[in-house]
Amino acid sequence: MSRISARLAELAGQHRKAVVPYVVAGDPVPGVTVPLMHELVRQGADIIELGVPFSDPMAEGPVIQLAHERALTHRISLRDVLALVAEFRRDDPNTPIVLMGYANPVERMGYAAFADAAAAAGVDGLLTVDMPPEEAEALNAELKRVAIDNIFLLAPTTTDRRIRAIAELASGYLYCVSLKGVTGAGHLDVDAVRAMLQRIKSITDLPITVGFGIKDAASAEAVARVADGVVVGSALVDKVAQAHARGEQGAALSAGAAQLLGEIRRAVDAV
Repeated sequence: MSRISARLAELAGQHRKAVVPYVVAGDPVPGVTVPLMHELVRQGADIIELGVPFSDPMAEGPVIQLAHERALTHRISLRDVLALVAEFRRDDPNTPIVLMGYANPVERMGYAAFADAAAAAGVDGLLTVDMPPEEAEALNAELKRVAIDNIFLLAPTTTDRRIRAIAELASGYLYCVSLKGVTGAGHLDVDAVRAMLQRIKSITDLPITVGFGIKDAASAEAVARVADGVVVGSALVDKVAQAHARGEQGAALSAGAAQLLGEIRRAVDAV
């Protein structure tokens, strides 16, 4: 059983829901990432999704697009991201880490080379935003070889047939996009999310996390009532960006994001 599956099974046994923060590796400066990850764990993160900087992050709204741009000014590559994971692992061998990014960097490295390097660094899962299931077989085989979970997005427009095809490839959990659009956009419709999750759960037993609309404790609590986990990204990334704009340094860069995640953790645990 992977670290991801073990963590989600543990939470389910405790009747608790997963809190999954997303941050961009190297944003706003490379030295912030690992301390921020540790602080998020201290505030209650169960799994961390670590964004791999990319020049064309098509699924992202303006907040996370700017985070990718800030990281790329420091020339943060996929290998640099893996080095940050390895650094994190020196002090935290338990918290699952999912890399979230786009296919091009992985394809350039080569599927087998990436899988070996990611496993060596301590990566537990990969979510490739622009990798359709029809093209994922070769990558999936390499990830399975090194016991890394392959995680897929499901959108409100995903058909039952496609959900079934994705679920056959996926492991760890499924990431349900709560709304049509990019990260950080739109109004969260919990009733629509509930209906979509009921449809997904009729097809697969994989745990389901929900993101793309969770901005605060109230929205996280609402989603936690219907999902197995909540993913919060843009709101955390924006807190880091605001601190950076104020000229904050060191631990102060992480303070706002950590406080918000702590509020979300407490709200989710109240469900």
